[in-house]
Amino acid sequence: MNVQDNIATVKKIYEAFGRGDVPAILEVMHPEVEWELGAVDKRAEVPWLAARRGREAVVGFFETLAKELRFERFEVLGVMGDGPWVVGLAHVEAVHTGTGRRLVERCEAHIWRFDDAGRVTGMRHGADSLHHAEVAGII
Repeated sequence: MNVQDNIATVKKIYEAFGRGDVPAILEVMHPEVEWELGAVDKRAEVPWLAARRGREAVVGFFETLAKELRFERFEVLGVMGDGPWVVGLAHVEAVHTGTGRRLVERCEAHIWRFDDAGRVTGMRHGADSLHHAEVAGII
């Protein structure tokens, strides 16, 4: 796979997310995908930023999102890549269902890693984890 194919895959993931089509997202995931690639343990305190491994764990990520956040805006600002790496930038606005606090990320980065077969082997949110923790009521 080339970088243009990987970029197209990320755009399809975002389209599927907009439709709530988790099965379509899982189709492009490696069976042992590393979700929150390289995350440090402290991020695990924010439920939707917790490190996970495998497709079923990715399902858990989307279940957590649906339970914890009510999205008001999710706009893809751009998608770019180089080799096996693709970065998507998104404007995100949501309300935490438990605290009622607003989450606003005007330029949140999503870092995607691909294998040679064009499957996602890793993903990480480049987000303001302190802000996410405040919204979740952890701090």
